[in-house]
Amino acid sequence: MGEADRYPEYRRPRKSLTLGSDGNALVALFTINVIFFLLLITIQVVYYFFRANEAAFTAEVVQFFEMPAQLTKLSERPWTILTYMFTHTGILHILSNMLWLWAFGFILQELTGNKKLIPIYIYGGLAGALVFILANYLIPPLQPFIGTTSLIGANAATMAIAVSTTTLAPNYRFFRNLNGGIPIWVLTLIYILIDFAGIASQSAAFSLSHLGGGIAGFIFVFLLRKEKDGSIWMNNFYDWFMNLFNPDKKSNTNSIKEKVFYNADGRKPFHKTSNVTQQRVDEILDKINQKGYHFLTDEEKNILKRAAEEDL
Repeated sequence: MGEADRYPEYRRPRKSLTLGSDGNALVALFTINVIFFLLLITIQVVYYFFRANEAAFTAEVVQFFEMPAQLTKLSERPWTILTYMFTHTGILHILSNMLWLWAFGFILQELTGNKKLIPIYIYGGLAGALVFILANYLIPPLQPFIGTTSLIGANAATMAIAVSTTTLAPNYRFFRNLNGGIPIWVLTLIYILIDFAGIASQSAAFSLSHLGGGIAGFIFVFLLRKEKDGSIWMNNFYDWFMNLFNPDKKSNTNSIKEKVFYNADGRKPFHKTSNVTQQRVDEILDKINQKGYHFLTDEEKNILKRAAEEDL
């Protein structure tokens, strides 16, 4: 089910993000995770070649990527609260996380646009880190091991993507030809069971950290429905930071809408009639890709409806 299925007033094909699209958030997350993984694998091969000591590799290299549970150690490596959520040391670990990230991230990107995916991923990772630290400090059986416990992997961040997608579109279905399709909540339940089963023999702090990521994804969608978008400040900061290195990029202070997309002929004073053009439709489609359909104004929705009727 895509935008056209959920919003019948607009059923013509829309431009969608592809693997080669500039600024594809899902591809960016994949790329960062793979780069970190390949970097660690390369260093690990070098260590094995010269020293053949896995303990030395973990102690001297991995510790700078994984997030320690102990606050004293975390204060010495504060960047790990971000790097841990992009770091994997096992091939099965990264394959499983990237598979689930693709499954849910693709749907989330279709439903909300391109600018929600990375913020939800980061919020989930940060929430997972916070819950992980609190669990190690507050659960008595875990306290004796707090100095040697650390968190690594995109599990909490991916869980945030899964829960936010399911919360946003609980009726989304896969394989519709099979008895009406499989609801997305079934896939989410399977993911949660597999994830928790994989860490059942380890510290409960890992399970709780993943749960914390899921809660962060739920809260994000809950606030989004109340028109409180937690991704705006993050995307604005990113745009501001990138523009620091692009001095030639200037904002267009003139309103294109006033100049191009309104037809003043034969109308009453102070009454605007939207002029449907291919350029205007493309602008709206880009906005859907970036932010999602629910961020369109009533006027923009009406333009899409007229464009569909006129087969523009």
